Amino acid sequence: MTLEEFLAEWQNDSPTLLVHTSGSTGQPKPMLVEKRRMEASARITCGFLGLKEGDPALLCLPLDYIAGKMMVVRALTCGLRLMSVEPTGHPLSTLHSPLSSLHSPLSFAAMVPLQVYNSLQVPEERERLMAIKHLIIGGGAIDEAMAEELKSFPNAVWSTYGMTETLSHIALRRLSGPECSDWYTPFPSVGISQDDDGCLVIDAPAVHDGILVTNDIVELKPPLPVGEGQGRAFRILGRKDNVICSGGVKIQIEEVERLLRKHTQLPFLISKCSDKKFGEAVVLLTESDDLDSLRLLCQQVLPHFWQPRHYLHVGKLPFTGTGKPARKEAARLATLAVEV
Repeated sequence: MTLEEFLAEWQNDSPTLLVHTSGSTGQPKPMLVEKRRMEASARITCGFLGLKEGDPALLCLPLDYIAGKMMVVRALTCGLRLMSVEPTGHPLSTLHSPLSSLHSPLSFAAMVPLQVYNSLQVPEERERLMAIKHLIIGGGAIDEAMAEELKSFPNAVWSTYGMTETLSHIALRRLSGPECSDWYTPFPSVGISQDDDGCLVIDAPAVHDGILVTNDIVELKPPLPVGEGQGRAFRILGRKDNVICSGGVKIQIEEVERLLRKHTQLPFLISKCSDKKFGEAVVLLTESDDLDSLRLLCQQVLPHFWQPRHYLHVGKLPFTGTGKPARKEAARLATLAVEV
């Protein structure tokens, strides 16, 4: 979708517009959302970050998904000065070229982790990234190496938590400066709790009608005493549907991946397949041919019951259009390979 097409849809007489979920746990699903709720979300974010009319903002995400659409809505609702560039892996590469209409530092930008990673590798782009007053990162996991590098940034860098159903994010956690944290702080208008499975429950009436039960298993901080700050913060442990039950042991896929990524740069994903003896088995998918080194690494750093029973080479690891692991496709590939 082009910017002109989105603006035409935004300005028509319909109170709703069509968006699609990211497809991280299956096929992307279409859903209608209310424009008034998108405007409410825009005001909440801009208010939290202290953005004001005329502040320069960068649109570098595709308009096929909610994150890109919300950048435009924030500009329209709060009067931000929007600059649009092609949604590539290097969105800052031409930002201050002679063709660019914006030469002052950006007040606001939203990127996916891959764009941030690529920008960090090029000195000129890294400088431009550091100059952004508020950088929000969403749409995928932020690995520890990137988080460590972002800690030293002089301006505010945030990891976002949200989904299409909540019209982008409802909570942020700081990645830069002394305030950096593993804990997400919900916006003041958002209430959170847990269900019996430990999954996050969201009450965000400004952007979503009714209670939203997520598949994200979380840890909640104890509530602060009245008058000592905002309410409860939460930390993501993983998704409920990404739990592998192997021999009576529950293994969180994201936890295994986080631990392994501290020790290797090789591309991989953790998945699962059925197993006659254990019920389910851990499977490691990788684009690398060096399966032996990955097997040795897993034996050295993973608890015994977390270690993969199968190591599979694939031509390309499955990811969604927004850069998230396509878990169902990964499980399908794992099952097919193991059955063969």
